[in-house]
Amino acid sequence: MKTLSISGTARKATGIKNSTELRKNGTVPCVLYGGKEQVTHFAVNEKQFAKLLYTPDAYLVTLDLDGKQTTAIVQEAQFNRVTDELLHVDFLEAKAGKVVTVKIPVVTHGSPKGVKMGGKLQVKLRRLKVKGLVENIPDHITLEVEHLELGESILVRDMKNDKLTFLDPANAAVITVRTTREAEAAAPAPGASAATAAAAPAAGAAAPTAAAPAAEAKKEDKPAAKK
Repeated sequence: MKTLSISGTARKATGIKNSTELRKNGTVPCVLYGGKEQVTHFAVNEKQFAKLLYTPDAYLVTLDLDGKQTTAIVQEAQFNRVTDELLHVDFLEAKAGKVVTVKIPVVTHGSPKGVKMGGKLQVKLRRLKVKGLVENIPDHITLEVEHLELGESILVRDMKNDKLTFLDPANAAVITVRTTREAEAAAPAPGASAATAAAAPAAGAAAPTAAAPAAEAKKEDKPAAKK
């Protein structure tokens, strides 16, 4: 995983009132779990989270808390559902050899066959919950999607990695090529051949008629008018 450094300050007080005051001053209440100390409460300037949380990659974080450094990963980030304000961040200590559970971003590679036929690629799970040793956790998980046809998906149970355990439901779709109305209209009907489709008259075309030649014959048989 890539690494990122963040500096924070230990909190002398906790609770809702203190957390509200911190946010007003542009800082975010945080908690570090898993260390020798049971829980460490601290605060970080909100601007330092720009690259850590708003990115397609996962990071190992070097936390500098009042001069004491600890390696950690983000366990959870809480946002205000209405304003998207960052409310709280939970960190988990992540030393080499330690098993951790973390959500890893999903990145797709290639253009699916189904998309070229008019379908639409949908990423159902943008982050996958995985468990593994800290040193085996990747920045992101890349999925090859070029082989996907219309209506096909990649499920969690299709994911293979000897060093990671995937914790999302096995039958959950990660990637799907959704069938659109345009793609359905372009697809041939079941059992229909290209020759049959080519032989069919275009919609709105006039059908040939035998009445026209008959009318011409009657016109020729009629005697010319006398002068």
